[in-house]
Amino acid sequence: MASSSRALVSTLVLSLLLFISFSEARDHLVGGKTEAWKVPSSQSDSLNKWAENSRFLVGDSLVWKYDSEKDSVLQVTKRGYATCNTSSPIEEYKDGNTKVTLDQSGPYYFISGAAGNCEKGQKLIVVVMSATHKRLFTAISPAPSPVEFDGPAVAPTSGASSLQGSLMMVLVGWLVLMRVFGF
Repeated sequence: MASSSRALVSTLVLSLLLFISFSEARDHLVGGKTEAWKVPSSQSDSLNKWAENSRFLVGDSLVWKYDSEKDSVLQVTKRGYATCNTSSPIEEYKDGNTKVTLDQSGPYYFISGAAGNCEKGQKLIVVVMSATHKRLFTAISPAPSPVEFDGPAVAPTSGASSLQGSLMMVLVGWLVLMRVFGF
């Protein structure tokens, strides 16, 4: 009887650790580096290439680091993105250290607020996966296919480093449980 209750407690704790490690939101530094928010030197240097190789889930955040005296980040509609229209953004960020929480699934559109930069390619589309997707399956799930999205496809990526860290956390938790309950 005691061993079955220990097994139940162990299973519950293990499940909780897995849930926590796979459901935590992430901050994504736009472009993967500081001051990546700039006019790209080539099409292959585009921020959309970076976004295609990343996975974004509801609750994640995008973080921009840029010179606030020279630029800003505008969240715009699909049409505003396509036409580089800076006159009526959904949101405008000018602080040089912008953080935007992705609170719903679907595409998000961002352009530079500096005159002429959007036309030169300084813009970004991020596709956020729905809440039903879990990080555990990120490495094997196909890219989302939003109905009204004409932007670049989001390529599947490996969540190996996230999975490796999560598995290490589970292993440590399991060893602690074994020590506490004398397994």
